[in-house]
Amino acid sequence: MAATNRFDAIVIGSGVSGGFAAKELTEKGLRVLMLDRGRMVEHGEGYPYDGKPAFEVPARNMMPKPLVEKDYFIARHGYVAPSSMGFYNNDRLNPYAYDEGSKFYWIRPGAVGGKSLIWGRWSFRWSQEDFEANKREGVDGVWPIGYDDIAPWYAKVEDYIGVSGSRENLPHLPDSNFQPPMPMNVAEQWLKQRLEAQFPGRKLIHTRLSNLTEDKPEQGRTKCQLRNQCGNGCSFGAYFSTQAVTLPAARATGRLTLKSDAVVTNIEYDPVKKRATGVRYVDAKSGQAEVVQADLVFVCASAMASTQILMNSRAPGSDRSHFDSSGTLGRYVMDHIFRVGVEGEIPGMTDLIEYGRRPGGVYVPRFRNVGGEEGVGFRRGYGYQGSARRDPAAPVGFGAAMKHGMRRYGPWRFSMGAFGECLPYKDNRVSLHSSKVDRFGVPLMRFDVTFRENELRMMADARTQGEAMLKAAGLTNIRSYEGEHVPGDAIHEMGGARMGADPRTSVLDGFSRAHDAPNVYVTDGAQMASISCVNPSLTFMALTVRAADHAVRQLRQG
Repeated sequence: MAATNRFDAIVIGSGVSGGFAAKELTEKGLRVLMLDRGRMVEHGEGYPYDGKPAFEVPARNMMPKPLVEKDYFIARHGYVAPSSMGFYNNDRLNPYAYDEGSKFYWIRPGAVGGKSLIWGRWSFRWSQEDFEANKREGVDGVWPIGYDDIAPWYAKVEDYIGVSGSRENLPHLPDSNFQPPMPMNVAEQWLKQRLEAQFPGRKLIHTRLSNLTEDKPEQGRTKCQLRNQCGNGCSFGAYFSTQAVTLPAARATGRLTLKSDAVVTNIEYDPVKKRATGVRYVDAKSGQAEVVQADLVFVCASAMASTQILMNSRAPGSDRSHFDSSGTLGRYVMDHIFRVGVEGEIPGMTDLIEYGRRPGGVYVPRFRNVGGEEGVGFRRGYGYQGSARRDPAAPVGFGAAMKHGMRRYGPWRFSMGAFGECLPYKDNRVSLHSSKVDRFGVPLMRFDVTFRENELRMMADARTQGEAMLKAAGLTNIRSYEGEHVPGDAIHEMGGARMGADPRTSVLDGFSRAHDAPNVYVTDGAQMASISCVNPSLTFMALTVRAADHAVRQLRQG
């Protein structure tokens, strides 16, 4: 195994963070190597089921029972379908120590583009309240940055990727630089008026999505076609993905080298200079290992994978990572708690149906523990994601009567699910397995992460309040449900290498840079010191662009 040609920077991972890191660094003049453990997927030609109706997809795009039974994890818990299986990790080939310690659903992509190919595209800014909450409440993990530090980077990302939504002037959910929102349907408009009248201060707003409502011809992207097939890949480039947006920009510079099927095992480190010298990776097809040198390393493999790489970057025979002088690496792992929902029927409007299939819906922003509210029995809060719809009537009987009956529609129904914030707990941690390794020799990840009483109380309140809101708004046949709460299930895992001002209690500084190596930046979810209650990807992207700007300035200053 010999060191290969040198680059200015190496980017590990190609999801929303890695894609932006490659774009920003190459556009600033650096020669960049991007490494991703997944297979190559090219924009357009790599989407075999884009635009295909269900009858042209294997098993009508429903997971056959034999496949579910064969695939012990992803098919059961990974939101996967035959049309999108090629974008997901094969969890039999690439396992983790599932259910050793505590139950955790580690839902991973398996293709270049990472989660940008499979994400839900809900895009929110965090508020100043989100960045201040740990300090205000005396919770471990004070953020070294605030909203004003990241606001201009939010704006830069939003202008580039395109985020549709509506301006609401909510202090706890700052507005973005929006394209026009996707209109609410008639039932959602009806519900909005009644819910906001019955509950002053609560809002029902347009979804904030990275789905274009206006073309971006300079990027070769067309606005959303309202097919709601985003999970199959979008040749129109209507939603943000690495393939459609940041990868073409990085390639256009002529300074990007992309290697797929490249499994990074560790970061090479000089303990005397306290700097990373490069990255070791294994070619997944040949099994050949290589070390690549660079002045700068951006770790963007997704929160848990990045933490695994950092933990496995250690001296031979040592259990301590080069990046863990604080003893906090692998700790404070979080995910959004959900699996609480409520639904009901909306009376009337049975002469109307919705045109097209929007990829989003509506959002009820957090209303607990904001504006000085106290005494609700838990810290932080939750929001609801939902939509109203009319489904075709269920089949009844057989023959011609059944077919004619299915041409009709049932009543308008509205459903919404809650996403709540998990507090950072020191003993919510991941570790490297002491004896089990994967096919590349890397110790398997082991998870000890659980939700606590605060999060469970929050979800109980979300269920109660959801029922009360729909009932007061005039819906009928209301029912609610609460499923098993398993960390990782929301696919919003964060923490493990948190940001902080004090190198004795954190892994990264306020610019996402490792305290123990000034040329290593970690800009995905691993860096988060808390997780708000809104989807995090927009924040990852903004922090990545900010970190890239800082890194290049540092390089130029020597």
